[in-house]
Amino acid sequence: MHTSTLSLLLAIFVLLAPSLSAQNTVIKAGHLFDSRSGRVLDNQVIIVKEGRIVQVGPNLKYAASDTVIDLSDSWVLPGLMDCHVHITSNYPYRKYAGIASIYSTESTSLRALRGAAIAKQLLEGGFTTIKDIGNDANYATADVIKAIRFGWSVGPTIYYSGKIIAPYGGQTTSVNPEHEGLWQMEYLDGDSPDEIRKAVRKNIYNGANTIKMVSDDHPAYFSQEDIKTAVDEAKKAGMKVTVHVMGGEAARNVIMGGAAAIEHGFYLDDELLKLMKERGTFLVGTDMSADNFYAYGMSMEAAKSTEAKVVDRLKRAYRMGTKMAFGTDIIIDIEGLNRFQSNLKILQTWKKAEIPAAYVVQTMTLYSAELLGTEKTRGVIEPNYFADIIAVKADPTKNIDAISGVNFVMKNGRVIKNEKAARP
Repeated sequence: MHTSTLSLLLAIFVLLAPSLSAQNTVIKAGHLFDSRSGRVLDNQVIIVKEGRIVQVGPNLKYAASDTVIDLSDSWVLPGLMDCHVHITSNYPYRKYAGIASIYSTESTSLRALRGAAIAKQLLEGGFTTIKDIGNDANYATADVIKAIRFGWSVGPTIYYSGKIIAPYGGQTTSVNPEHEGLWQMEYLDGDSPDEIRKAVRKNIYNGANTIKMVSDDHPAYFSQEDIKTAVDEAKKAGMKVTVHVMGGEAARNVIMGGAAAIEHGFYLDDELLKLMKERGTFLVGTDMSADNFYAYGMSMEAAKSTEAKVVDRLKRAYRMGTKMAFGTDIIIDIEGLNRFQSNLKILQTWKKAEIPAAYVVQTMTLYSAELLGTEKTRGVIEPNYFADIIAVKADPTKNIDAISGVNFVMKNGRVIKNEKAARP
């Protein structure tokens, strides 16, 4: 053999050697949730390599050198997604005094440290992707994202909005004129097309990959043209716009202006829900339970009354066929519970609305991925998708509360939590 040919073959072997010897991770899934169909498939094997899923099916062959994770007695799901979180915020239990109350007592760095801690809780609870949509002081979440990327801390993949774009005043009330602009710690004023475009660009500059607006917290809400301005500007950067709005004409403007989602929408009537279905607008309902509303300071009677209204809207949205993605919006932890546990109290409301458990899981996986624009890379357990995989101890399609019993978490092919492996 010619020397140059031999040298070329040796060089090719050296280049291929790492991939030829690369060890796969093999997951034996006793029960696998197919988020596209909402069905559970038994006795499946998932093969993961370099952070992605390469094969899924029964009786797959694998090498003796591969790492095998036995989840044959568990229900295996795509990593969960929460499309409305505020990881850097936590207000006193039953003593919520408004957003501006913490501006003089909590620094951005303190908020970032809290955000890193809560991000870890959510990931270990099975939420491998979240959308953090503001109220994080001076871009604290952007630094949490960097810390996760640098490997300094662990957390989900985070979609992030930066500061919330709102009409003058943000979501504050009664700030005296001597402190005008105090709200700009967490909000950007958008009182003209130019201000809206600049706010979108400023958020993108500071790390945002999604955009959030607030419309109807004050009598002067965004017009359809205002929403469209933000949507068009965000679209240039391949991003979507989501809007906090409760109902009425302000919500109609959000839908017709082309926003990807309505956040909350507690007062949406059937006509608006139907319009959302027709336009493909998602509802991220943040359907809090009475326990959550009570934590905010409501009396239990008022909390239950508010929960009943949320349950009614949730039922109507499901019946109407409005697109829904899962979101929580908890900024006050229930006494004795951490953020992950407080978030999951929301599942009480879905159960009271009699929403099928399999559909709820789909809103936490497949449909959330569609809203976030990551439906081609996350949200299902299929070849070529990122290996965001979790396991629970019981069937979540029979009882959605099973979601709280996560015993295995893998994010991007890396095992974050494996309770069975930790046993002696």
